[in-house]
Amino acid sequence: MALLELKDVHYTYKTKYQSVEAVRGVTCSFDSGMLYAIMGSSGSGKSTLLSLMAGLDIPTSGEVIMDGVSTADTDLERYRREKAAVIYQNFRLFPLLTVAENIMYPQELRGVKPRDAKRSAAELIGRVQLPLSALDRFPSMLSGGEQQRVAIARALGMNTKLLLADEPTGNLDTANGETVFSLLAGLAREEGYCVIIVTHDPALGERADRLLRLCDGRLV
Repeated sequence: MALLELKDVHYTYKTKYQSVEAVRGVTCSFDSGMLYAIMGSSGSGKSTLLSLMAGLDIPTSGEVIMDGVSTADTDLERYRREKAAVIYQNFRLFPLLTVAENIMYPQELRGVKPRDAKRSAAELIGRVQLPLSALDRFPSMLSGGEQQRVAIARALGMNTKLLLADEPTGNLDTANGETVFSLLAGLAREEGYCVIIVTHDPALGERADRLLRLCDGRLV
């Protein structure tokens, strides 16, 4: 059984003046141990689709099914804590927390004791190829590539097998973008994570195990 399934997913944004159907009948599945890329032009529905898989909202119709359970039948706050980890283009690290505290934060929300979360942060920082000394720094003291690796470490600390990355290399130079992509690919292919990347970069998209293209909210 697939880790994550989308069945005839539609999503419509509604305002007082108009309705916009951003996702139109998307059906697909995602397996552990695979790196997926979702590509499409601006307004194609990529970010909306990612937000539905992340449990930030539920479809207008159709289903997003994780581990056999529809997100419509799930406590979404718990789903976001325990099922889907999101890595953002702009990192979204807490500027007034150290790197260690940023990595520990989602673990402590899950009830992990601070001592154990701190030990986990030290292990995770090594997995993303940063030195232990980085744990005591603040995000502003790091380069963009280093901050993105901290964001990956934080996501890994959530202990879910689904990693969703929204333009994870979009703010990085070529070298740092390659490092981040290689980390994500390794997590999928060597450690069994299901990694789904939204990207504008065709070079990265072509290197995924499976490439999905969206146009006007539909898979093409």
